[in-house]
Amino acid sequence: MDHSTFKPDYLYQQVITVVKEMVEQELLLPGDKLPSLRAMASRLRVSIPTVQQAYQQLEMTGLVVAREKSGYFLQSGHDTATPRRSKLPAKPVMVNKQQLIEQVYEGIHLPDVAPLGLANPVAAASPQQALAKSMRQAMRQAQERMLDYGAIDGLTMLKAQIVQYYLALGLTVNSDDLIITNGAQEAIAIALQCVTQPGDIVAIESPCYFGIVELVENLGLKAIEIPVCPDDGLWLDDLSAALSRHPIKACLFSTSINNPLGSQMPESRMQQLLKLLRAHDVVLIEDDVYGDLYFGEQRIRPAQCFATPGEVLTCSSFSKTVAPGYRVGWMLAGPYSARAKRFKRALSCSAPMMNQWALADFMASGEFQRHLRQLRKRLYDNKQKMRLAVQKYFPEHVRVSDPKGGCVLWLDLGGAYDGGLFFQLALRAGISVAPGAIFSAYERYRSCVRISYGLPWSAEMEGYVRTLGALVQQAKKQPQPQ
Repeated sequence: MDHSTFKPDYLYQQVITVVKEMVEQELLLPGDKLPSLRAMASRLRVSIPTVQQAYQQLEMTGLVVAREKSGYFLQSGHDTATPRRSKLPAKPVMVNKQQLIEQVYEGIHLPDVAPLGLANPVAAASPQQALAKSMRQAMRQAQERMLDYGAIDGLTMLKAQIVQYYLALGLTVNSDDLIITNGAQEAIAIALQCVTQPGDIVAIESPCYFGIVELVENLGLKAIEIPVCPDDGLWLDDLSAALSRHPIKACLFSTSINNPLGSQMPESRMQQLLKLLRAHDVVLIEDDVYGDLYFGEQRIRPAQCFATPGEVLTCSSFSKTVAPGYRVGWMLAGPYSARAKRFKRALSCSAPMMNQWALADFMASGEFQRHLRQLRKRLYDNKQKMRLAVQKYFPEHVRVSDPKGGCVLWLDLGGAYDGGLFFQLALRAGISVAPGAIFSAYERYRSCVRISYGLPWSAEMEGYVRTLGALVQQAKKQPQPQ
């Protein structure tokens, strides 16, 4: 930026811009002292009162804090320091993260390791007893049919319950367009294959669930990442720019609760998203697995509720709400149903009959909604406790998300710290976390980690957070030799 061309009437605003650029580029970290009034005035060729006016304006917004006889400092503390906004990348990339993801998977699934690296919200309030009752009821009803192959598109009883579930959200679903899958991951894989070919460009979130990153890589697709706001979901201006610059074939977004940030897209913003995609004739694949795990007063409806046929393919599952081990998900395929069923038949033929039958009974009995209410309350309480623990035990410069739902926190340790090294240090201490680098198709989020509060809260859990907080300084990057 050529600071010598500033217009006099807007000098103090230009000083504000420079400070914000320094923050975005991590030239200033939380708690760092801003350049002195004299130094900044000299650098930008403006007066000292102009710089002081800018710093006072930044203080009013909460970005900086003034300390008597010390100067101005970038705000620290977890309540005001939320994760930074990432930048829209210049071009799409072929994904190459599978090896790193495999290494992380091996680590987080080690025995005798506290699984804070896994996003398994059901563990916070398991419906085991009610689900076992439904399984016994299913076995009595199904008898020998329990051992048969099921229909390719799923058990009729379960599909009827899911149709009723969507009716309660104001969405009428044709049962023929509803396909039961082996978890949401298979549903998303089928959806991508319905609308793309290898080499096509797919827009994904940034940061994005690493399972999506790996899936895009395995399907031979290119990814362009769209930054996500920690509160309201996608930055639509960035998406608009990407759609204008690149021949994007599909968008794959979490329209309800993002993993790992925990942001939630308001319905008004969702409708703007659909309008934008409609203008570019791009299909939306919505990952709605966390939609029922909201912390607000009511559920945000899926984008499918605001779409015309063929604009949206909705994917979801019971893995985050009832039983991850059951591997039962579904997709609303609409006009793509026939094509989706062919992919389903080629991939896995059908979903487990026994598990589908039990879930159908679980939903019909009313236990599903009762369980969801309990699970949401437990997860919200856990979130509050874990955020407090992070504030207590982690260094002040660490930024932490405040999720609107789901079961994970996203921590930015700061540009001077290595999330991959932190992952290794945590494993040695008997705790798994998920390093930030796996949540991007690009070389991003290397100073970030994701930790889960989807476990019963206890003194032991708080102890894990205390241990992790003590490891941060050991994860500081070593200076490169000159």
